[in-house]
Amino acid sequence: MSPDLAAKAMLLFDLSQQALAIGFYVFLRIGAAMAVLPVFGEQIVPVRVRLGLAVAFTLVVSPAVAAQIAPLVAAEKPSLMPLFTETLAGLMVGLSVRLFFLALQMAGTIAAQSISLAQFFGGAGVEPQPAISQLLLAGGMCLAVLYGLHVQLAQLLVLSYDLLPPGVFPTGADSSRWGLASISHAVALAFSLAAPFVIASLIYNVALGVINRAMPHLMVSFVGAPALALGGLLLLFLVVPLAMGVWIVDFGLFFATPFAGER
Repeated sequence: MSPDLAAKAMLLFDLSQQALAIGFYVFLRIGAAMAVLPVFGEQIVPVRVRLGLAVAFTLVVSPAVAAQIAPLVAAEKPSLMPLFTETLAGLMVGLSVRLFFLALQMAGTIAAQSISLAQFFGGAGVEPQPAISQLLLAGGMCLAVLYGLHVQLAQLLVLSYDLLPPGVFPTGADSSRWGLASISHAVALAFSLAAPFVIASLIYNVALGVINRAMPHLMVSFVGAPALALGGLLLLFLVVPLAMGVWIVDFGLFFATPFAGER
C-alpha cells in the first residue's frame, strides 16, 4: 500500500470515528426525546419503529450540530457527564412538546365532567380517559402531522443545541422557570379550550336550581340529566373545530419561539 493511500485511509478512519461519536451524542438526546414525544413516541408504536425513528432523526440532526458537539468528541479525557446532560436535554425537549397534547387531554376531561359524560366510553388503558379526551387527542395528533410535525421536530432538536448546550447541565433556576411556565401554560390552554363547556354547565345548573326551587315536587334530575348530555354533545359538535383551530395556532407559536416561557 502506498504511503498516500495509507494516509487517506487513516484520515477516513479518523473522520468515521468522529462522525460515529457525534452521532452517538446526538442519539442520546433524540432517543430520550423520542421516549416522550407525541405521535412518534406513543406506547402503541412498536419499540423497533421508535428506534428506527430515533436513528432517522439522528441522521438528519447530526450534520447541523456537528460543530457544537465536536469539542466533546475532541476532549482528551472522555467524561460521562454528556450521558446525563444530553439525556436530560432530550427529556426537556420531548416534554415541552408533550405538554400541548396533555392540555388536550385535560380539556377533554374538564369538558366531560361539565356535561356529565366522564364515565361513559372511557377506554381500556391503565388510566382510562373520557371519550372527549380521546377525540381531542386523536384530532390534535392528526393536525400536528398534517402541519409537518416531523419537520418542526427536526428544527426544534437542532435549535435545542443553542438553548441547551451539549455537555452543560441547565441551571436549577432556568429549569424551574421553564417547567413552571410550560405547565401553567398547558393548564391555561386546557381550561381555555374547555371554557364553553364549563360556562354552559354553570348556566344550565343554575337554571335547573331555579326550576327546582320553583317546582319542588318536580324530579329535575330525571329531566335535566338527558337534556344536559344532549346539549353537551351538540356543544361538542360546535366547539371542537374552533378549539382545535386555537390549539394548532398555539402549537405553531411554540415552534416559532420554543422555551420562551409564556406566549
